[in-house]
Amino acid sequence: MPQPTLRTDWEGPPPQAAGRKVVMERLTPLAAAFIDAEDEDGTTSMAIGSMAVFAGPAPVFEDFVRMIETRLPTIPRYRQILRTVPLDLAPPAWVDDPGFDVRWHIRNTALPSPGGPAEIGRLISRVMSRRMDRRRPLWEYWFCEGLAGGRWALLSKLHHSMADGVSGTDLYRLVLEPTPQPSPAVPDDPSAQVDGVPAGPASALSFAASAAWDLARTPLVGARALGTALLSPQQLIHQAGQTVSGLLTMASALVPLEVSSLNGPLDGSRRYAWTQVSLQDIRTVRKGLGGSVNDVALAAVTGGLRRLLLSRGEEPTAHMVRSMVPVSMRKPGAESIPDNRVSTMYPYLPVDLADPAARLAAVQERLRARRSAGEPEAGAAMTAIAAYGPFPPVSLGMRVGFHLPQHCIATVTTNVPGPRTTLYAMGRQLQEILPYVPLANRVRIGVAIFSYRDVLTFGVTADYDTVPDLEVLTTGISSSMTELVAAADHAVGVAT
Repeated sequence: MPQPTLRTDWEGPPPQAAGRKVVMERLTPLAAAFIDAEDEDGTTSMAIGSMAVFAGPAPVFEDFVRMIETRLPTIPRYRQILRTVPLDLAPPAWVDDPGFDVRWHIRNTALPSPGGPAEIGRLISRVMSRRMDRRRPLWEYWFCEGLAGGRWALLSKLHHSMADGVSGTDLYRLVLEPTPQPSPAVPDDPSAQVDGVPAGPASALSFAASAAWDLARTPLVGARALGTALLSPQQLIHQAGQTVSGLLTMASALVPLEVSSLNGPLDGSRRYAWTQVSLQDIRTVRKGLGGSVNDVALAAVTGGLRRLLLSRGEEPTAHMVRSMVPVSMRKPGAESIPDNRVSTMYPYLPVDLADPAARLAAVQERLRARRSAGEPEAGAAMTAIAAYGPFPPVSLGMRVGFHLPQHCIATVTTNVPGPRTTLYAMGRQLQEILPYVPLANRVRIGVAIFSYRDVLTFGVTADYDTVPDLEVLTTGISSSMTELVAAADHAVGVAT
């Protein structure tokens, strides 16, 4: 089934009542689910982000603000707010913020001495765990000075309804450049339409009428999509078969996990820490033991979780840890579009296996089996189908689902490939990027994996009250990677 368009061109219900044409962009059901998650869970902030760390000296803050102002025209979404629809007749829509003030979104802060990992972790957890004000555009930049070694950083925060990890990272293009030489300012014409988005918000009446019209024509849009799909019956049959296979595989994730300390109620506060491994070590493991970069990274996380459980006196079992693994469904060239285009897989992580090579082999096989069964495509298909249905029952179903405590997922592990070349901001070299993933719905630990140049960074978010031993996990990931490298070297030595 073709993917629905996000943009709604509305000319009013009856032609005689139509006024100025209103062009607006509504949230997809997937993006709206992140809003629903916050509404149903008072301990959750669905903000994603990362901290970019630069070589010093830090630029003057006012110069930094002016630089951002000159580049805002490249991302119209940064000047827009979410506007909800009465009675949830349609998904919220992005409309221009008439009172937009860039200085509200760019904050200046400094770390206490010595400005090391502990201070960085506390800042990230404090900023990211606080909910965003939906009366304003859903992004923030925190200009941070006082890092050890004379460095400075930029903490980027945006709501998950605005973007997924891939497009969220790409929003750094407001700041980052491929050379130390700054690029020229972008001309700004606030009265002009950018990428089809109107310069001013629609009136309350036309906005509500637009939602009612969209609800009324939903069956027609769905019928049109089905008619388009029927023009290629062989492809439709293939997609239907793949979706059914994927849904059957996805249904296995509804089986409750064996009880562990990895999931349970959250308190709303977060801890954050990170660890890093070299991509050369990843290549060594792939050469000796096989697998993709994602396979190796997930095996390292599995080893870290195994160590965490053992340190707590819990014996890891085969059905104790199931992870939600987001899968990007973006086509090449769509990385810069600020929306959510992801599906998911739900494999068990083999925390019960003590041998690192066996853990990696199990991760490979489980991910391969779920991909072969079409689990990511099935998730994407269900999201697409939801977009063709009336929004009120879809939203209600999401809210009910978030309100019920889940016992099926123990962690989330997301891997976003980053740039391999060195980048700069205002002439300063970008040294590292520390990724952040939010937590919700009884998941107490999440791991965001991000590559930059020759380093893979594992950013770990944890519930504050129930994960005081976060460093056991981060050091465990590094130790697990060391074990994988040793196992790969041994395998190569035996082979030769």
